[in-house]
Amino acid sequence: MGFKSNSTYLCGVPSVCGSDAQNHKSRDPSGFLPGAPDPDPSFHVSSFIPRNQLWQPDLPPPGSLPPTANLPPGLEYLSQLDLIIIHQQVELLGMILGTDTSNKYEIKNSLGQRIYFAVEESICFNRTFCSTLRSCTLSITDNSGREVITVNRPLRCNSCWCPCYLQELEIEAPPGTVVGYVAQKWDPLLPKFAIQNANKEDILKIVGPCATCGCFGDVDFEVKTINEKLTIGKISKYWSGFVNNVFTNADNFGIHVPADLDVTVKAAMIGACFLLDFMFFEHSLAGL
Repeated sequence: MGFKSNSTYLCGVPSVCGSDAQNHKSRDPSGFLPGAPDPDPSFHVSSFIPRNQLWQPDLPPPGSLPPTANLPPGLEYLSQLDLIIIHQQVELLGMILGTDTSNKYEIKNSLGQRIYFAVEESICFNRTFCSTLRSCTLSITDNSGREVITVNRPLRCNSCWCPCYLQELEIEAPPGTVVGYVAQKWDPLLPKFAIQNANKEDILKIVGPCATCGCFGDVDFEVKTINEKLTIGKISKYWSGFVNNVFTNADNFGIHVPADLDVTVKAAMIGACFLLDFMFFEHSLAGL
Protein backbone atom coordinates (compact mmCIF):
# COMPACT_ATOMS: atom_id res chain seq x y z
CA MET A 1 0.00 0.00 0.00
CA GLY A 2 1.40 3.40 -0.88
CA PHE A 3 1.60 6.43 1.34
CA LYS A 4 -1.29 8.88 1.28
CA SER A 5 -0.98 12.60 1.69
CA ASN A 6 -2.49 14.16 4.75
CA SER A 7 -2.55 17.84 5.57
CA THR A 8 -2.41 17.40 9.30
CA TYR A 9 -1.01 14.90 11.72
CA LEU A 10 -0.48 14.57 15.46
CA CYS A 11 -1.22 17.71 17.46
CA GLY A 12 -2.11 19.57 14.29
CA VAL A 13 1.43 19.61 12.95
CA PRO A 14 1.52 19.62 9.14
CA SER A 15 2.88 16.41 7.73
CA VAL A 16 2.95 14.97 4.24
CA CYS A 17 4.63 11.77 3.21
CA GLY A 18 6.24 12.38 -0.17
CA SER A 19 4.59 10.80 -3.16
CA ASP A 20 8.00 9.63 -4.32
CA ALA A 21 8.00 7.05 -1.55
CA GLN A 22 4.94 5.42 -3.12
CA ASN A 23 6.73 4.17 -6.18
CA HIS A 24 10.28 4.07 -4.85
CA LYS A 25 11.46 0.50 -4.84
CA SER A 26 15.20 1.04 -4.63
CA ARG A 27 17.02 -0.04 -1.54
CA ASP A 28 19.25 3.01 -1.68
CA PRO A 29 18.24 5.08 1.34
CA SER A 30 19.47 8.32 -0.24
CA GLY A 31 16.76 7.97 -2.86
CA PHE A 32 14.24 9.10 -0.27
CA LEU A 33 15.91 12.49 0.07
CA PRO A 34 14.23 15.41 -1.72
CA GLY A 35 16.14 16.40 -4.83
CA ALA A 36 18.45 13.38 -4.68
CA PRO A 37 19.49 11.94 -8.06
CA ASP A 38 18.12 8.61 -9.16
CA PRO A 39 20.07 5.86 -7.41
CA ASP A 40 22.38 3.53 -9.23
CA PRO A 41 20.28 0.43 -10.01
CA SER A 42 23.29 -1.74 -9.20
CA PHE A 43 23.46 -0.36 -5.68
CA HIS A 44 22.81 -3.01 -3.05
CA VAL A 45 21.33 -2.46 0.37
CA SER A 46 24.09 -4.37 2.12
CA SER A 47 26.53 -1.67 1.02
CA PHE A 48 24.68 1.43 2.18
CA ILE A 49 27.40 2.34 4.68
CA PRO A 50 29.42 5.08 3.00
CA ARG A 51 32.63 6.03 4.74
CA ASN A 52 33.49 9.35 3.17
CA GLN A 53 30.09 10.94 2.56
CA LEU A 54 29.73 14.64 3.26
CA TRP A 55 26.93 15.77 5.51
CA GLN A 56 23.92 17.38 3.94
CA PRO A 57 24.40 21.16 3.97
CA ASP A 58 21.22 21.64 5.99
CA LEU A 59 21.77 18.64 8.28
CA PRO A 60 24.45 19.25 10.96
CA PRO A 61 26.27 16.24 12.41
CA PRO A 62 24.70 14.58 15.46
CA GLY A 63 25.85 16.13 18.71
CA SER A 64 26.35 19.58 17.14
CA LEU A 65 22.78 20.71 17.83
CA PRO A 66 22.18 22.77 20.98
CA PRO A 67 19.89 21.21 23.61
CA THR A 68 16.21 22.05 23.21
CA ALA A 69 14.14 22.58 26.32
CA ASN A 70 11.11 20.60 25.16
CA LEU A 71 13.06 17.64 23.70
CA PRO A 72 14.67 14.80 25.65
CA PRO A 73 18.45 15.32 25.75
CA GLY A 74 20.21 13.49 22.94
CA LEU A 75 17.13 13.22 20.72
CA GLU A 76 17.40 16.67 19.10
CA TYR A 77 18.91 15.19 15.96
CA LEU A 78 15.91 12.87 15.45
CA SER A 79 13.68 15.91 14.91
CA GLN A 80 15.27 16.41 11.46
CA LEU A 81 15.04 12.85 10.15
CA ASP A 82 12.38 11.19 8.02
CA LEU A 83 14.49 8.09 7.36
CA ILE A 84 16.36 6.13 10.03
CA ILE A 85 18.55 3.20 9.03
CA ILE A 86 19.23 0.37 11.49
CA HIS A 87 22.06 -2.00 10.66
CA GLN A 88 22.66 -5.07 12.80
CA GLN A 89 26.31 -5.93 13.24
CA VAL A 90 27.50 -9.41 12.30
CA GLU A 91 28.55 -11.50 15.28
CA LEU A 92 31.41 -13.72 14.11
CA LEU A 93 31.45 -15.71 17.35
CA GLY A 94 27.78 -16.59 16.94
CA MET A 95 28.38 -17.60 13.32
CA ILE A 96 31.26 -19.90 14.26
CA LEU A 97 29.69 -21.49 17.33
CA GLY A 98 26.09 -21.38 16.13
CA THR A 99 24.97 -19.68 19.34
CA ASP A 100 22.98 -16.55 20.08
CA THR A 101 25.07 -13.58 21.19
CA SER A 102 23.96 -10.16 22.35
CA ASN A 103 22.70 -8.10 19.43
CA LYS A 104 24.39 -4.85 18.44
CA TYR A 105 22.94 -2.28 16.07
CA GLU A 106 24.19 0.85 14.35
CA ILE A 107 21.53 3.53 13.91
CA LYS A 108 22.26 5.81 10.96
CA ASN A 109 20.88 8.72 9.00
CA SER A 110 19.92 8.56 5.33
CA LEU A 111 23.54 9.04 4.22
CA GLY A 112 24.82 6.15 6.30
CA GLN A 113 26.57 8.13 9.07
CA ARG A 114 26.11 6.62 12.51
CA ILE A 115 24.07 8.70 14.93
CA TYR A 116 23.46 6.13 17.68
CA PHE A 117 24.71 2.71 18.74
CA ALA A 118 22.52 0.10 20.46
CA VAL A 119 23.73 -2.84 22.54
CA GLU A 120 21.60 -5.64 23.95
CA GLU A 121 22.11 -6.50 27.61
CA SER A 122 20.94 -10.04 28.41
CA ILE A 123 22.25 -13.14 30.11
CA CYS A 124 23.42 -16.25 28.29
CA PHE A 125 20.74 -18.42 29.94
CA ASN A 126 17.93 -16.29 28.49
CA ARG A 127 19.50 -16.21 25.03
CA THR A 128 19.97 -19.99 25.05
CA PHE A 129 16.69 -21.21 26.53
CA CYS A 130 14.27 -18.35 25.81
CA SER A 131 15.73 -17.54 22.40
CA THR A 132 13.77 -14.79 20.62
CA LEU A 133 11.31 -14.41 23.53
CA ARG A 134 14.09 -13.51 25.97
CA SER A 135 13.89 -10.54 28.27
CA CYS A 136 16.57 -7.94 27.65
CA THR A 137 17.50 -4.29 27.78
CA LEU A 138 18.83 -2.35 24.83
CA SER A 139 20.96 0.68 25.66
CA ILE A 140 21.19 3.29 22.92
CA THR A 141 24.08 5.75 23.11
CA ASP A 142 25.05 8.72 20.97
CA ASN A 143 28.46 9.19 19.37
CA SER A 144 29.86 10.66 22.59
CA GLY A 145 28.93 7.52 24.54
CA ARG A 146 26.02 9.12 26.41
CA GLU A 147 23.03 6.85 26.88
CA VAL A 148 19.99 8.63 25.43
CA ILE A 149 17.39 5.85 25.06
CA THR A 150 16.74 2.67 27.04
CA VAL A 151 14.48 -0.07 25.65
CA ASN A 152 13.22 -2.61 28.19
CA ARG A 153 11.77 -5.89 26.99
CA PRO A 154 10.19 -8.26 29.54
CA LEU A 155 9.68 -11.99 29.00
CA ARG A 156 6.29 -12.41 27.32
CA CYS A 157 4.34 -14.73 25.02
CA ASN A 158 4.18 -14.56 21.24
CA SER A 159 1.40 -16.61 19.71
CA CYS A 160 -1.64 -15.88 17.56
CA TRP A 161 -3.46 -18.51 19.63
CA CYS A 162 -2.81 -16.75 22.93
CA PRO A 163 -4.33 -13.24 23.21
CA CYS A 164 -2.92 -12.68 26.69
CA TYR A 165 0.45 -11.41 27.90
CA LEU A 166 1.68 -10.48 24.41
CA GLN A 167 4.93 -8.71 23.56
CA GLU A 168 5.61 -5.26 24.95
CA LEU A 169 8.51 -2.80 25.07
CA GLU A 170 9.05 0.13 27.41
CA ILE A 171 10.86 3.17 25.99
CA GLU A 172 12.81 5.54 28.26
CA ALA A 173 14.30 8.81 27.00
CA PRO A 174 16.40 9.81 28.81
CA PRO A 175 16.96 6.63 30.86
CA GLY A 176 14.64 6.64 33.84
CA THR A 177 11.88 8.65 32.13
CA VAL A 178 9.24 6.55 30.37
CA VAL A 179 8.05 8.23 27.16
CA GLY A 180 6.22 5.40 25.43
CA TYR A 181 5.49 1.76 24.82
CA VAL A 182 5.28 -0.67 21.93
CA ALA A 183 2.51 -3.22 22.51
CA GLN A 184 1.61 -6.23 20.39
CA LYS A 185 -2.09 -6.43 19.50
CA TRP A 186 -3.78 -9.78 19.08
CA ASP A 187 -4.81 -10.66 15.55
CA PRO A 188 -5.28 -14.17 14.11
CA LEU A 189 -3.91 -13.24 10.66
CA LEU A 190 -1.64 -10.18 10.70
CA PRO A 191 1.14 -9.02 13.02
CA LYS A 192 -0.12 -5.83 14.65
CA PHE A 193 1.43 -3.47 17.17
CA ALA A 194 0.53 -0.17 18.79
CA ILE A 195 2.83 2.76 19.49
CA GLN A 196 1.68 4.19 22.83
CA ASN A 197 2.49 7.28 24.87
CA ALA A 198 3.64 7.27 28.48
CA ASN A 199 0.02 6.75 29.62
CA LYS A 200 -0.33 3.66 27.39
CA GLU A 201 -2.71 5.43 25.04
CA ASP A 202 -2.47 4.32 21.41
CA ILE A 203 -0.89 6.87 19.05
CA LEU A 204 -0.10 4.84 15.95
CA LYS A 205 -0.55 1.30 14.67
CA ILE A 206 1.98 -0.94 12.93
CA VAL A 207 0.52 -3.58 10.61
CA GLY A 208 2.69 -6.23 9.00
CA PRO A 209 2.09 -8.66 6.14
CA CYS A 210 0.55 -12.07 6.62
CA ALA A 211 3.83 -13.71 5.58
CA THR A 212 7.02 -12.12 6.90
CA CYS A 213 9.39 -14.47 5.07
CA GLY A 214 9.95 -11.83 2.36
CA CYS A 215 10.46 -14.37 -0.45
CA PHE A 216 13.84 -12.87 -1.35
CA GLY A 217 12.58 -9.29 -1.13
CA ASP A 218 11.89 -6.48 1.31
CA VAL A 219 9.30 -6.91 4.06
CA ASP A 220 7.24 -3.82 4.88
CA PHE A 221 5.38 -3.11 8.11
CA GLU A 222 3.05 -0.17 7.50
CA VAL A 223 2.72 2.62 10.07
CA LYS A 224 -0.91 3.69 10.23
CA THR A 225 -3.21 5.99 12.12
CA ILE A 226 -5.19 4.51 14.99
CA ASN A 227 -8.17 3.64 12.80
CA GLU A 228 -5.78 1.98 10.30
CA LYS A 229 -7.29 3.96 7.41
CA LEU A 230 -4.24 6.11 6.60
CA THR A 231 -0.65 4.98 6.09
CA ILE A 232 1.89 7.59 7.20
CA GLY A 233 5.11 5.58 7.06
CA LYS A 234 6.64 2.14 7.20
CA ILE A 235 9.32 -0.02 8.76
CA SER A 236 11.12 -2.04 6.09
CA LYS A 237 13.29 -5.08 6.56
CA TYR A 238 15.64 -4.85 3.60
CA TRP A 239 16.62 -7.91 1.64
CA SER A 240 20.41 -8.03 1.87
CA GLY A 241 21.24 -11.01 -0.29
CA PHE A 242 20.99 -14.77 -0.04
CA VAL A 243 24.35 -15.33 1.70
CA ASN A 244 23.82 -12.64 4.33
CA ASN A 245 20.25 -13.68 5.09
CA VAL A 246 20.90 -17.41 5.29
CA PHE A 247 24.29 -17.61 6.96
CA THR A 248 24.16 -14.62 9.31
CA ASN A 249 21.62 -13.00 11.62
CA ALA A 250 22.58 -9.48 10.51
CA ASP A 251 19.55 -7.52 9.33
CA ASN A 252 19.07 -4.09 7.79
CA PHE A 253 15.99 -1.99 8.48
CA GLY A 254 14.67 1.37 7.36
CA ILE A 255 12.18 3.47 9.32
CA HIS A 256 10.28 5.91 7.08
CA VAL A 257 8.22 8.46 9.02
CA PRO A 258 7.23 12.14 8.68
CA ALA A 259 10.10 14.43 9.66
CA ASP A 260 7.84 16.41 12.01
CA LEU A 261 6.78 13.36 14.00
CA ASP A 262 7.45 13.76 17.72
CA VAL A 263 10.95 12.57 18.65
CA THR A 264 9.63 10.36 21.46
CA VAL A 265 7.43 8.57 18.91
CA LYS A 266 10.48 8.16 16.64
CA ALA A 267 12.34 6.67 19.62
CA ALA A 268 9.46 4.23 20.10
CA MET A 269 9.64 3.37 16.39
CA ILE A 270 13.30 2.45 16.84
CA GLY A 271 12.27 0.19 19.72
CA ALA A 272 9.54 -1.32 17.55
CA CYS A 273 12.13 -2.11 14.90
CA PHE A 274 14.18 -4.04 17.45
CA LEU A 275 11.06 -5.97 18.51
CA LEU A 276 10.26 -6.89 14.89
CA ASP A 277 13.82 -8.14 14.46
CA PHE A 278 13.56 -10.34 17.55
CA MET A 279 10.15 -11.73 16.66
CA PHE A 280 10.43 -12.33 12.91
CA PHE A 281 14.04 -12.13 11.72
CA GLU A 282 16.32 -13.21 14.57
CA HIS A 283 16.94 -16.63 13.03
CA SER A 284 18.69 -16.41 9.68
CA LEU A 285 16.26 -18.60 7.77
CA ALA A 286 13.37 -16.42 8.95
CA GLY A 287 14.80 -13.60 6.86
CA LEU A 288 14.08 -15.44 3.65
